[in-house]
Amino acid sequence: MNSLNQVIIEGNVVRQPEKRQCRNGSFLCSVPIAVNRRYKNMEGQPVDEVSYFEVATFGTLAETCEKWCPKGRGIRVVGRLKQSMWEDDTGKKNSKVEIIAEHVEFKPIFRKNAEAAPGPENATSGQSSVTKDQKMKMLKEAAEAAQKEVDEIEF
Repeated sequence: MNSLNQVIIEGNVVRQPEKRQCRNGSFLCSVPIAVNRRYKNMEGQPVDEVSYFEVATFGTLAETCEKWCPKGRGIRVVGRLKQSMWEDDTGKKNSKVEIIAEHVEFKPIFRKNAEAAPGPENATSGQSSVTKDQKMKMLKEAAEAAQKEVDEIEF
């Protein structure tokens, strides 16, 4: 029986994603995100908690994320957890857990002021910075990337 390994996480990109080519020629894009949580402690005081996660995307989804995930942008990721273990040069054993994205949903981009030009590089607060045509293009690219990833899975 297979175990269940699925995660849904929503957060904000904390720095520009890094895209690199894998040995097999496909692309990998690492998207670091921060997830905020607010709760009340035993004394009833509000506490803000931030957790940081690394999201890995592959293939055309990686290319789409590199283009449309600037720092500050909100994203929702559906994927799975993967643990990597290795031994460094000194013999010390290391481990890290990352999220392997199967689907990425992009939250709206906002710009700081009305003078800012539309585009994925303006991901701050204020008015919406992308036109309807740009949003449709972005959604189409993301859907095509996600569908291509599904088509590449061998059963």
